[in-house]
Amino acid sequence: MARKRDIIIAVVIAGTFLVTIGFFGLMFIGLYYGDDEVSFGGFGDRVAVVEVFGGIYDSESVVRQLKKWGNSGSVSAIILHVDSPGGTVAPTQEIYNEILRVREEEGKIVIVSMSSVAASGGYLISCAADKIMANPGTITGSIGVIMQFMTGDKLLDKIGVNYERIQAGKLKAVGAFDRDMMPEEREMLQAMVMDAYEQFIDVVVEGREMERYDVYPVANGSVYTGRQALELGLVDTLGGFEDAVRLAADMSGITGKPRIVKEMRPQKGFWDFMGSMFGEVREMTSGNMTGPKVLYLY
Repeated sequence: MARKRDIIIAVVIAGTFLVTIGFFGLMFIGLYYGDDEVSFGGFGDRVAVVEVFGGIYDSESVVRQLKKWGNSGSVSAIILHVDSPGGTVAPTQEIYNEILRVREEEGKIVIVSMSSVAASGGYLISCAADKIMANPGTITGSIGVIMQFMTGDKLLDKIGVNYERIQAGKLKAVGAFDRDMMPEEREMLQAMVMDAYEQFIDVVVEGREMERYDVYPVANGSVYTGRQALELGLVDTLGGFEDAVRLAADMSGITGKPRIVKEMRPQKGFWDFMGSMFGEVREMTSGNMTGPKVLYLY
């Protein structure tokens, strides 16, 4: 009898162990690979959070999330949580355009919650929202455009390295590493930068409902605290993330505490982190390999 009882106990323990292992295993797989959402508190209608953290060198993830929450009937508002110094022009503009589309076609309220930095391209995408909320100490602004790349002709001469190229088109080798720019190249690149700058001005004029002549004085590349930006009309109000949640709920007509949802992202290991970090460094410094890049970057 005792032996039979021991066997039953052993089976129960083993079964409990396997069930526990299976539960935590499935939870780990979901957290690592899941592309669904995770909820945080609240019981009412949902407010979705889309994070724009770090440099903006690719728009795919943010645009996909905006589409997802824009198409969701249970999401009443979207908070764009921005902590970014900006990045390259085209991905920034793609995110900006998708925010406008979600507001206009899907009827979603979009609130920007600025974190530590929301400058240059990070500010540009914010201008597409219904309201911009910054912390008093947020670094924002930096309305301007920059293009930068290195030249190493003196270094190459010193170590005895020659650089050869075959080209068709006088300006095809613009940004070449082995020589200074020609006047014609500088003129062309300056025209590109100014065109991108005027596009930035267009965004601020439309998004902030400001007159163009009022935008130019603040659009000289200067950065501002959130409090300064409020005085200049570049943001709507001051507050933190929780304040943005309350604002989103109020503007979208949610009664009670909203349920916050956002995508579960894969957990990154050390090598993922290193790859991401070096990837951003490469984007910012690779102009000599792939040509100069026009940047909305602080």
